[in-house]
Amino acid sequence: MAATIKYDEVQVGQEIPPVEYPVRRVDLVRYAGASGDFNVIHWNERVAKSVGLPDVIAHGMFTMAQAGRFVTDWAGDPGAVVSYGVRFSSMVVVPDDDKGAVITVSGKVESKLDDNQVVVALTATAGESRVLSRARATVRLA
Repeated sequence: MAATIKYDEVQVGQEIPPVEYPVRRVDLVRYAGASGDFNVIHWNERVAKSVGLPDVIAHGMFTMAQAGRFVTDWAGDPGAVVSYGVRFSSMVVVPDDDKGAVITVSGKVESKLDDNQVVVALTATAGESRVLSRARATVRLA
């Protein structure tokens, strides 16, 4: 776990460096088991392509979870997240190879609020595509 970030040490406009989260097909199978979302487009290439997708795609909530993980790791406390929301803007295509895909998440402190809270704007990409939009987390810092 990262060190706990202190409110007084954070500035509006402060960049939070990007972190890369690899995604392989096995990760999607594990996520399906944990979430109960066994939709075949998340693990079967033949079916995914038959419905017009380029390949197997990651669950939207899996992608959202990686950005949430980025925020909790930065804050140093999963309980610090007061609110979190995103819009899904593109798919994370996960090829069936040893590399898979990579979700890259970065952030920027957008504003400081009362009660030691900050709003963090998040950017999440896979390849050249922005996969989440309007991604924001309100975090209560120490």
